[in-house]
Amino acid sequence: MPEYTVLAVLSVLAVVALERFRWRTGIFRSARYWLSMGIVAFFQVLVDGWLTKLSAPIVIYAPEHHLGVRFPWDVPIEDFLFGFSMVTLAILWWVRAAGDAPTAGTPDAVTTHPQDRCTEAR
Repeated sequence: MPEYTVLAVLSVLAVVALERFRWRTGIFRSARYWLSMGIVAFFQVLVDGWLTKLSAPIVIYAPEHHLGVRFPWDVPIEDFLFGFSMVTLAILWWVRAAGDAPTAGTPDAVTTHPQDRCTEAR
């Protein structure tokens, strides 16, 4: 299997495992998270599609390092996996730093925005 593909899949597995088995913030149950990921994916398609379009690429991938599956607008599917991993990990760190992570046994993790907690504490 191509190197870029393997690393992209491993990055997703690592981030999902970190969330599910270690940090357990609950972001995957949050509509706010999935809305954010939809916005990220929309702009990723626009920018990545422009950068990697086969008709006039700015970024060129070595064909032996990825699957060669491109969708939509010539975006390599591995880019979506890395994008998911990077954005999700950044959100996980943010949630953890803000203290939104649940304690053991708490069913709902992401219930308030960090700014809301600051307002409530005043």
